[in-house]
Amino acid sequence: MAPGAADAANGPSLPLGDDPAALLDAAAWALAALVATLEEASTRPLDEVLRTDRARTAVLEAAGLVRRTGDTLTPHPSLVHADGPTAHSAAQARLSSLRQAVTAAERHPDGAAGGTWADQDDAVLLSQGRASAMTGRALAGRVVPALPGLADRLAREGSRILDVGTGVAALALALARGFPHTEVVGIDVMERVLGLAAAELANAEPDVAGRVSLRHLDVADLAERDAYDLTWLPAPFLSEGALTAAVPRLADALRPGGWIVVGTNPAVADPLRRAVAGWNAVRGGGNSLDTDRMVETLTAAGAREVRTFPTVPGGPVLVAARWSAAG
Repeated sequence: MAPGAADAANGPSLPLGDDPAALLDAAAWALAALVATLEEASTRPLDEVLRTDRARTAVLEAAGLVRRTGDTLTPHPSLVHADGPTAHSAAQARLSSLRQAVTAAERHPDGAAGGTWADQDDAVLLSQGRASAMTGRALAGRVVPALPGLADRLAREGSRILDVGTGVAALALALARGFPHTEVVGIDVMERVLGLAAAELANAEPDVAGRVSLRHLDVADLAERDAYDLTWLPAPFLSEGALTAAVPRLADALRPGGWIVVGTNPAVADPLRRAVAGWNAVRGGGNSLDTDRMVETLTAAGAREVRTFPTVPGGPVLVAARWSAAG
């Protein structure tokens, strides 16, 4: 998803007070405390992590992420994750956002547009890509079982999934683990990121990595028909024009009854978060379409059935669509 898409529930803009620059500086450190806590909580109990580094936890308290009642520490829901891998993915998502912010400050101090994904260093690409494993697990565990006929399709030998904008292939690997009879094809326009993906595959379980293939391909050049049972499309990473052009090609590439699932960002009422999302979209060459507009785009392209799946409060919304019933 787009940087910052997994933030906590919508709320008012930061109360910047008399010295907004100083508060924003402190907010960067609060985000650092959040990332470090999440990463440690991926391998140890969260309560233990919070009690071990009391100074860092005090920062989380001041930011409203931890509430103290006597000796009891109650974490905000955005700190609590179902398991270690999910906590790790959440940490990687926020670490990627923090690194991108540093890149924007260093390379574009006047606020000018620019700084595409190709300009990001490998650490950013790896963090952003590894964060997407959380989405892959959500697709496999929650979304696919809720879409008529799809779980049965992906349980068969010869089933296929297309991962658009595969990045470092973390989501592709998560899907291959979730569906042991399925081939996953990951496409991306960046050769450098595909090199990172190849290294990630080399370190994965051979029986999983062996079912993931990588292609240097722009989705605008996709020409396959009736080839995939499921397609994943991270909408915020494509320009609005590219996204509109890609949807019909992806629809053609689906087997009859197959589904496309699109990652989207919800509408944001808070002006600060809305402005940041817009800047990110411009800098990264993406778009700022929200969930409702993505539903309109899919419907206009002829989708006959559209369903939405919220994730966390204020976080990404997954939109599933199909163009025909199973034949």
